[in-house]
Amino acid sequence: MIKYALACDQGHPFEGWFSVSADYDDQRERDAIECPYCGSRAIAKQIMAPAISGTKAQTGGVDATPQMRAMMMEAMGRVRAHVEENYDYMGDSFADEARAIHEGRSEERGIYGEATPAEVKSLVEDGVPVAPLPAAPAKKADVN
Repeated sequence: MIKYALACDQGHPFEGWFSVSADYDDQRERDAIECPYCGSRAIAKQIMAPAISGTKAQTGGVDATPQMRAMMMEAMGRVRAHVEENYDYMGDSFADEARAIHEGRSEERGIYGEATPAEVKSLVEDGVPVAPLPAAPAKKADVN
């Protein structure tokens, strides 16, 4: 697997894993890569330091097997599905609503939506609890 540091046109950084380098190019041309934060499909590779294969320091002394990675992806998918099924979607109003809930101006409840990096930074600095939602799993038709 090849890991690329990626970012969307809104500046959201994330990682992408591909079987071979050509897979990135193919998926990028088909707009099959999507930002997990905002859904943008304007994606570009970022500069990243090469990883030395086989060092246990990178994995906390544990070699991640394909089965372990599959289990983690499944768990992240369950978290996302739970949030989408049980929380209120706020879209671009997420930051405003999160702040209103935190300040007691709105009903206490679970919410999710989109926020700019600046909005997230401001929320965190003000003590508003926020966390990124795991990326949606890739559709099998979009990846190899």
